[in-house]
Amino acid sequence: MIKVYPSILACDFERLAEEIAEVEAAGADGLHVDIMDGHYVPNITMGPVIVSAVGRAAQVPFDCDLMITDPLHYAEVMAKAGPRGFFFHPETVDDPQAAIEKIRSLGVRAGIAINPDEKAAQVRRLLAEADYCLVMTVFPGFGGQDFVDSALDNVKAARDAFSGDIVVDGGVSPETAALVAKAGANILVAGSAVFGREDRAAAIAEIRQAAEAAE
Repeated sequence: MIKVYPSILACDFERLAEEIAEVEAAGADGLHVDIMDGHYVPNITMGPVIVSAVGRAAQVPFDCDLMITDPLHYAEVMAKAGPRGFFFHPETVDDPQAAIEKIRSLGVRAGIAINPDEKAAQVRRLLAEADYCLVMTVFPGFGGQDFVDSALDNVKAARDAFSGDIVVDGGVSPETAALVAKAGANILVAGSAVFGREDRAAAIAEIRQAAEAAE
């Protein structure tokens, strides 16, 4: 079953609660929150205060992608906001297996994130231990980037190695939704393709329909 998770990175933060309510009413299955610290990636976005606000406003599940150099510290801080789980980038921790166990101990899912220049095969063992997987189809750091076609190989490799949820984030649109769904993704994160449209219900429906048609 295809699910669409709008990324709040593309929303109007002046109207955060209203934006969340609007995409929920438009059919969003969940939300995606990008945490960036200006170290692991060259951008700073949101932190625990915003995650807490999302937790208070959201009626659907939400996941956090920890694009930061100290994911375990901030996972512990932000777990109280009620996310479904956290994705972390394995190169940011000394012991990825221990990081998975630590995140699980917080009562949430632990997910592995794979960047376009990494190979799913390189983290195959970790995928077997993780609760779910995030495949980046753009390079982390900024929204609105073009879809990286070569990242489809990582989606396919992840699906070959993993039976759980595979989330794709980056450049998702009705056109690319079909590609990632055919490769094996079942949760599609879309930022500007949803929040950049006046008709959010149509935007979400178009992405979901294109993906489902390609399964």
